[in-house]
Formats: sequence, C-alpha cells, structure tokens
Amino acid sequence: MEAEKFDEKKNLIHLIERGGVFSQLPGTSPAEVLSGLISALALTDPEGLLQAVLEREALMSTAVGHGIALPHPRNPAAAELQDERVAVGFLSRPVDWKALDRQPVHTVLLILSSSAKTHLHTLSRINFFCQQESFRELLRNRASQQTIIDVIREAEKAWL
Repeated sequence: MEAEKFDEKKNLIHLIERGGVFSQLPGTSPAEVLSGLISALALTDPEGLLQAVLEREALMSTAVGHGIALPHPRNPAAAELQDERVAVGFLSRPVDWKALDRQPVHTVLLILSSSAKTHLHTLSRINFFCQQESFRELLRNRASQQTIIDVIREAEKAWL
C-alpha cells in the first residue's frame, strides 16, 4: 500500500484555522448548539447546512464519548477543497447528545468536507486525537486555538 502523501491544504491544522475555535456556545440541545456554531461560521447557506447536520444527527448521534461530538452532514457540504473546515465549539454547559457512554457533550468538532474521501481522512485524524487522553484533557480545559494547533502540529510532523 502506497503511503499517503501529505497535503498541506487538508491537514487538520488548516481545517481548524479555517473553521475556528468558539467558546461558550449556548444551547440546551444539540440543535441549539449546532445552530449557534453554524451561525458563527458566517457561511452562505447556514440554514441548509444546519438542516443537513440535523438530518445526519437524526440517523445516529455523532457523540463519540468522553464529552465529544463530531457532527457533520451526511453528504459533502463544502463546495471546494478550500471551503473545508473543522470548527471546534466549547459549550457553555454540557448537553445530552445521546452518547453511548452517556456522558454529556462539552465539545463539538463540526466537520465540513468537499468529498467522502476527505471527510474520512479528516474524521480518522480527529478520531486518532480523540483517543488520546492528553488531547481530551485539552478539550475539557477549553484550550486556545493556538494550543490545539500546536499539539496537532507536533503529531502531524511525526506522521511525515
């Protein structure tokens, strides 16, 4: 199997830089939280994106455990590669997201991809980090965007 080439435009650092990190997202339900996060992104069709993300959420919760959810639309929502992003949102208070571990969600990472391939690539990288206790601790402690990026940068350097 040929090693995957590193693509600067789709690495997790750039996706988070494009998406941003948002603190104190209000809401008492996944729909309210997602509405606030999507509104903060200033996209051209926030209502369409919210509908697509909520439709995906209705199929099965995107909560992955440990207080983290990875919401995303079922189909690609970014028109082009440069529109892809990951928005990190820290909730003002934990919300029941129907996680299998029954822990309420305190952090969401909204994934917007332009293709199924890039979505799976992004999801696998995020999933790797979410399995690391040190990364989950960063999220629990609401680390700054720069701190999150620095941690990811060090890990991505090691993957090259």
